[in-house]
Parts: sequence; C-alpha cells; structure tokens
Amino acid sequence: MTASDPLGQFRLDGKVALVTGGSRGLGKELVLAFARCGADVVIASRKEESCVALADAVKSETGRRALPVRCHVAKWSDCDALVENALGEFGKVDVLVNNAGSSPLYPSLIEISEELYDKVMGTNLKGAFRLSALLGTKMAEGDGGSIINVSSIGSVMPSPGEIPYAAAKAALNNLTEGMARAFAPKVRVNCIMPGAFLTDISKAWSPQMKDALTSMAALGRAGEPDEIVGAALYLASDAGRYSTGSIIKVDGGAAYGHG
Repeated sequence: MTASDPLGQFRLDGKVALVTGGSRGLGKELVLAFARCGADVVIASRKEESCVALADAVKSETGRRALPVRCHVAKWSDCDALVENALGEFGKVDVLVNNAGSSPLYPSLIEISEELYDKVMGTNLKGAFRLSALLGTKMAEGDGGSIINVSSIGSVMPSPGEIPYAAAKAALNNLTEGMARAFAPKVRVNCIMPGAFLTDISKAWSPQMKDALTSMAALGRAGEPDEIVGAALYLASDAGRYSTGSIIKVDGGAAYGHG
C-alpha cells in the first residue's frame, strides 16, 4: 500500500497470523482483529475446546480460515508441533504473536516452589524464544514477517506479588531487541507492553488491587480488551514497516515508579 491509501496499510490480506494464548483475553481480540483485516489465523492455547469455539466464530463472521491448535508453550515439543501444524495447513506464517502468559499467585517469595517458578518462566519466556527462533528463521528464509511479543508494565515496574512474572517479561523485552537484530532486515520483531486490562483475569482482582492499578494510569481506568488492537495491527502490517526492536506502551499513561 502507498501513502495515498493510509488505511489500506493496516490490511492483512493474504497473510497468516499465529497467536499464542489466542483463545481468550487480549489474544482473542487480536485473533478477531487480524481475521477482520483479512488474515487467516492460527489460534493456540492449552484449552483446545476454546480454540475450536473461537475458530468457528472467526469462520462464521469473517470467512477466513482458522486453525485451532492445543499447545502448551512451555514445552518445546508442543511449540515444534504448533509450527509444524501451522506450516502444514497454510504453508507459511507471516505474523507471530507471543501472547501466552501466566502469573500465578503465591503467599510469599520464600514459598515460591521450583515448579511454579519454572512454569512462569516457561509460559512467559521459553515458549516465546522457541517459537521466535523457529518461525523467525522461516520468515527470514522466505518473504519476511513480523513477530510481536506481549510483555507487561510489570517488566519495568514489578510489584512484590508478581516478581517471577515480571522478571520473565523483562527478559521478553530483551529478547525482542536481540531477535530484532538477529532476523533483520526481513523480519521485524517488536513488543507491546500493556498496562492493566479488563480481561478475564481482572475478575479476580480485589477492589484494592483494582483501585491501585487504575490510579496509576493517567487516563484513570483500566483498558478494555479491544484497545490493544491498534498497536498490534500497526506492528503486524505494512503500517509498521519501519519499526523493529520497539517496545510500545499501551498502559493508559501508567506512572512508573509510583503507586
């Protein structure tokens, strides 16, 4: 698309987008947005039935092809199988979104088990590394593509209740910049750093936690799930063709270091 058609730059016609953690929350919004902009989609999460339900909704609403795949991204064998399934179905992946994440609660730092720690690192970082390595290499060997990592403001403003998660997301920020250089110039690798969003997980927030999170934001509220879409479409499409190694905050103006 050219500058004379700025809105057309955000189209994804003929593209294939793979979203991990794609069956609910922010991932679900991204799957729907990509399909509405013309992409075929691969929906990956640990809950196969949720992936299938969303795939059916995508096909019904948009007419795009949608492949549901059960995948636990903390397992490299699952990541390898996900890539194999996606390439087997579509022959390529143009956009990879590493959105899968997990931040289990824990009573205290000393009570964090090795199992919990490894689970958090695996879901938030290990899977993103493996999928980026596999698909980034394929993209670089082919026509290029875009990798989008979904981090968190916790990566730069960690709270005591999410330290392993925040550490994993900080590493994901670092991974973004390293992979951007590794796969340049044909593959762009960027990161979205969301603040507090009203996804399914927000239903478990205490009133005190919700007040604390919203008070940090200059806009005075948490984000609605579909408010992540604009940044993702920019990075996935030709509109963002000069952005790589970037970390884009979508956080309502969170005051880092305060609250």
